[in-house]
Amino acid sequence: MKKLFTLLLLISTSLAFGQSKISGKVADAKGEAIAFANISLVGTYDGGTSDENGNFEFITEEVGPQVISVTMMGYEPFKKEITLETKVPLIIDVKLKESINSLNAVVVSAGMFEASDEKKMVMLKPMDIVTTAGAGADIVAVMQFLPGANRVGEQEGLFVRGGSANETKTVIDGMIVQNPFFSSTPDIPQRGRFNPFMFKGTAFSTGGYSAQYGQALSSVLLLNTVDKVSSNSNLNLSANLAGLGASYTHKGWITGSINYSNIKPFIGLVKNNFNFDKVPQGIGSSLTINQNVSKNGVLKAYATYSDNSSAIKLPTFDAENSSYVFSNQNKNFFCNASYKHIFGEGDMVWLSGISVSDNRDLLKLNGVDANRSDKRTQLRSVVNKLFGGQKQNTLTLGAEYHNIALSNMYGANTLSLTDHYASLFAESEFYVSSKIAGRFGLRSEHTSVLNKFNLAPRFSVAVKSGEFAQFSLAAGRFYQNPEKEYLYINKNLGFEMADHLILNYQVIKDQRTFRIETFYKKYSDLVVEQTPSFDPNPYRFPTGLTNNSGKGYAQGFDVFFRDQKSLKNGDIWLTYSFLDSERKFKNYPVMTTPYFVTKHNLSLVYKQFITPISTNIGFTFTHTSGRPIYAMGETFQTASYTKAFQNFSFMGSHVRQIKKQFVVFYFIMDNILGRKNVFGYRYSPDGSQRFEVKPPMYRTVFFGVSWTLGKLNGRSKEADLNF
Repeated sequence: MKKLFTLLLLISTSLAFGQSKISGKVADAKGEAIAFANISLVGTYDGGTSDENGNFEFITEEVGPQVISVTMMGYEPFKKEITLETKVPLIIDVKLKESINSLNAVVVSAGMFEASDEKKMVMLKPMDIVTTAGAGADIVAVMQFLPGANRVGEQEGLFVRGGSANETKTVIDGMIVQNPFFSSTPDIPQRGRFNPFMFKGTAFSTGGYSAQYGQALSSVLLLNTVDKVSSNSNLNLSANLAGLGASYTHKGWITGSINYSNIKPFIGLVKNNFNFDKVPQGIGSSLTINQNVSKNGVLKAYATYSDNSSAIKLPTFDAENSSYVFSNQNKNFFCNASYKHIFGEGDMVWLSGISVSDNRDLLKLNGVDANRSDKRTQLRSVVNKLFGGQKQNTLTLGAEYHNIALSNMYGANTLSLTDHYASLFAESEFYVSSKIAGRFGLRSEHTSVLNKFNLAPRFSVAVKSGEFAQFSLAAGRFYQNPEKEYLYINKNLGFEMADHLILNYQVIKDQRTFRIETFYKKYSDLVVEQTPSFDPNPYRFPTGLTNNSGKGYAQGFDVFFRDQKSLKNGDIWLTYSFLDSERKFKNYPVMTTPYFVTKHNLSLVYKQFITPISTNIGFTFTHTSGRPIYAMGETFQTASYTKAFQNFSFMGSHVRQIKKQFVVFYFIMDNILGRKNVFGYRYSPDGSQRFEVKPPMYRTVFFGVSWTLGKLNGRSKEADLNF
């Protein structure tokens, strides 16, 4: 055994001494870094991926003549012959030429705000999200500062261009997330479940989105998880007014985390509008795997489990100052696994995935059980093929299947439904020239709960009008199942439908972006409920007969400007949206503006990094015009509105680096001026009384610390300091 051990030791030592390190940087023709490029030695399994600064590094045992290959979507493949010598490091700087379908050509973009590095239409990166004041490092909250989104303060979700929150779907690596937010509580908005640093970027569609996605009448929020860009290991510890957390990353490929939340210190610091019977608290854990299983194959997996509980007293009209207790214990499990394989020189990519979601709410309404359960299993497979003389065109073919089971219980009564939903889709993005591009897609869906098919065409075209400017036009048809409360009582309903038409103009030059977009959206086949009188309670369960006779429209325009150039280390966003929308849907007896629609939405975001003291500060101001107020038994003859919503917020963070340790201190103040915003009213059954729907706090103060031991994954020293 001693001889065997000695032999193995000698072999491993010789292998270690026989290794060579290859490193370098990948950039474009202008010298700008290219992140997530694939680098490999042809005919071997050795290689790596460039980080967000374009840097790469990997170890190989190969010697002698070799060929190094660098590929990246949107760029021409790069190959170079090299000679490797044992223990002699090799540095290679690569410049990739952009192909016709990169940003130097026209890009089909109507209705889409991207933050992915794939096409370099960088709007929001994870760092943008966590440094935006007024958003609390929540992905969806930041999206509400972008054009097309309404800010509805008493309910979680994205309300886009006249659409309800139910009309927007969250998608991670192509898979729909069944429960992207923590479990809903009446009139208290919930945060999203996901950490922004899980994702390399976001793409927020305000309409006219790709045929690859469906079951969303208004919008999709596309989130793509980060690729493996480092082999570092680190430990992160965090503490703030809402809880404690810890995570460990091992050699860049596996990360585990655990956290405990309890908002008692938070609500004890500032006067608030809560009336808790039990302060929200819970535990959560997650596991992330991101591994290159071969030179052309990448496996990603993410799983999370959380158990949260709370109880709050909500007002009633039974007697003066009376209330009832709404308590909930939420158990949520979600996992998402995907495998990507690149064929040849990157001209064909196969992506397949599976996700499983199981969400359970153990509710009690004043002591009566009212449990909710929803489960979803999804399978998805997509093939992307490049074709054409310069491989500038793309053909996408795909299929997906969902098994969905939903149930609601109140006392002894239980309602449930099961749906087997399947879809096929095909889409091609083609370039007539470097100045004209188009995209045509077709999506077909079948849902067993309705026992119906649909066929949804989508089309986009873009024309480059200058070196940095372009026009885009998008149109398409979008279908969605009715909300589950209506399907529980009537499974003879049909799909709800919306047709989109969008015209866009944008200029991206010198780290400045200007974008203006006008749109028209026509709703048809919306579910209408026949009731003797109007009840404005958004949480009511339907009681009348239902059909698909509803209709509506939404029209308006958005303006967006971002400047990262004028102020050194500064960043300014300015957003304005105008919206005109009316519907006849749900229990609304006539065409009218829905309660969640606001006509004018303005956001101003300013950020500044102060280099000498490694500190980042930011301010956000938002103004939203009043929302319509509808009372019990509303006749809709005259309209009244809430007062305008206004919010001025601040955030600051300071970084200290001690050798390989990074400590980040952060402080947040929301609604600095303490404006007493009102989101609407809740009415007594006879309409004679009402109470205001208020924010949980008129002014919020929050602070914490994050301590990382080891180098932050995928970041250079300069990026670490900026963080």
